[in-house]
Amino acid sequence: MDTRTEQDAAIVETACGAVRGQVRDGVHSFRGIPYGASTAGERRFLPPEPPQAWTGIRDVAEFGPRAPQPKPVIKPANAWIRDDRPTSEDCLVLNIYTPRVNGDGRRPVMVYLHGGGYNRGTASAPGLDGTNLAKAGDVVVVTLNHRLGAFGFSYLAGLEDGWLAESANAGMRDIVAALRWVRDNIAAFGGDAGNVTIFGQSGGGSKVAVAMTMPEAKGLFHKAIIQSASSHLRLATMENAARASRHMLADLGLTGADLKALQDVSADRLLEACAAAVAACNGNDSFRPVVDGQSVPNHPFDPDAPDLSADIPLMIGSCETEKSFYDITADPKDLPLSDARLRDEIARFVGVDADRAQALIEGYRTTHSGDSGRDIYNVITSDHMYRRNCIEAAELKSARGRAPAYLYEFTWRTPVLGGMLKTPHTLCIPFVFGNTKIAREFTGTGPAQDALTRAVQGAWIAFARTGDPNHAGLPDWTPYNADARPTMIFDNECRLALDPKREDRLRIAACPRFISDRQWPMAA
Repeated sequence: MDTRTEQDAAIVETACGAVRGQVRDGVHSFRGIPYGASTAGERRFLPPEPPQAWTGIRDVAEFGPRAPQPKPVIKPANAWIRDDRPTSEDCLVLNIYTPRVNGDGRRPVMVYLHGGGYNRGTASAPGLDGTNLAKAGDVVVVTLNHRLGAFGFSYLAGLEDGWLAESANAGMRDIVAALRWVRDNIAAFGGDAGNVTIFGQSGGGSKVAVAMTMPEAKGLFHKAIIQSASSHLRLATMENAARASRHMLADLGLTGADLKALQDVSADRLLEACAAAVAACNGNDSFRPVVDGQSVPNHPFDPDAPDLSADIPLMIGSCETEKSFYDITADPKDLPLSDARLRDEIARFVGVDADRAQALIEGYRTTHSGDSGRDIYNVITSDHMYRRNCIEAAELKSARGRAPAYLYEFTWRTPVLGGMLKTPHTLCIPFVFGNTKIAREFTGTGPAQDALTRAVQGAWIAFARTGDPNHAGLPDWTPYNADARPTMIFDNECRLALDPKREDRLRIAACPRFISDRQWPMAA
């Protein structure tokens, strides 16, 4: 155990002033460093601005505020990925975890984009502490907050005279601003600005995919990891985004001519209006990145669009029963599914009639014998919502032939809650960060968890270092191609499988692609 005190922590000079953090277990942590100015008041909806410089030494031992967002539902099994600290529009802050500072080496930099769809989440969740990852890999870990929901993704272009024309993707431009801050400052924290990997899970994985399309982000990162993203292939359209913003204005009693007043609305009231707008759009949440032809010129992995990230190696994958994560907060009496209800729920979710839904269920029962109705629901909807997108993204990336794509799937089952969750959404995160002890109510702890951490964390570290996830703790992992479909299976015994669960893949591939924006992005 490192015995240095906060007073022993190094002082690091940034472009805006000196900062002092803490040291724990041999890793320096700097929390709540501003990478942008406050976005409140007259700065609301506008592109991010640099932070104001300071004099003297700024103590950065505490996390900064979360972006304004709905109140989280916290249960023991998801507390590790939740945080209820105060929110503020002065939320453009980042956190750094590094083994050494002030010119000691040039380590790979891993910038994590948090999940929670585009309307919630924070980098200060306990399970996202980067200490163990930084120490295990001799890497610099960066996590960050950015604007969410209506604050970061209101499409106001065309509703006024142009001064808010760039509001739609403000939250993504925050992320670009953070990456610029990393480029300009990370060397003082022991990092290599020429070797930056962006990675994220769920909504964070979707943000990684969006960043791969953004001209402003070109050159600011060099590798990408997308974990369990449900929405990375299609973003909001300008039409749907504008409709959502009009409903928000209507709920506030405003018009396009009153947009200046929109900057004076309280954060809580704006959250209420955003929720009302989503309800008015039949649950379709278009407060998310929009293809505006400028900051985001096209959908990620669009085969017909220029590929700005053609030279960026990609690692991508999902968990087998992503949807079971939401059983943590469900009413237990709603979990059992009769055959009739299962058929109706699958028909609604996948977008087919009752007969096709029944045929799909019967097909899955042949490859998942003994599973309950709820289990069958979770695996079908997870394949439809997550696994198919990951497979198709890997196909499109590998077909370009400029940089490799590596596909994986988690099938390891957590023993908590009597095993009911199987392989849920977010399960990858504690193993990547090495934080299963923090997430013990979700993952359990023991030799199996420790072994899987070494396998998973080793792959993420190797990929960040070289663009290749292979390491001594895994079987040989070959890049993806649509012929053999090599997929790394993360389980008690990790293995490379060729076209795993082929029958399930083909069944889902025959289903309609998108039924409702309401299916994605989901909030982890």
